[in-house]
Amino acid sequence: MTELAKASMAAIFITLMGCAQSDGDAISTSTEPYDGISANETLYLLGTEPFWGFEINGESAEYSSPEELDGTTISLKRFAGNSGLGYSGEINDQPLQIAITPGDCSDGMSDRSYPFTATVTLGDSTLYGCGHTDSQPFTGDEAP
Repeated sequence: MTELAKASMAAIFITLMGCAQSDGDAISTSTEPYDGISANETLYLLGTEPFWGFEINGESAEYSSPEELDGTTISLKRFAGNSGLGYSGEINDQPLQIAITPGDCSDGMSDRSYPFTATVTLGDSTLYGCGHTDSQPFTGDEAP
């Protein structure tokens, strides 16, 4: 490899390393599975516009929405990635994917702050929301 090629490769590497920053935080390069939420802990997820919620216990969850006021119990598969958790399943024959990552989150309607962000893909819809557990609760008013 020529010196020019080596210098070009080094410049590309340095540029990519600079891009590996998000809001001043370095992107995780860990190869260890995320362990910030234990498998036996209840995870609560919620979103607004439209309103929706999940209460995840192990590999099952209760899903609620304005269309599902009584809630629907579903089975999930859990996956611990490098930077968060993933869940997959189905609701009413629609594929469901949930991604949970650590980070400050606001529901946009209260003064609460949540320790996790949630991205839910249900069929063709993508929903955004927040999450917490009993050991990592939200902060703010209990009943806003």
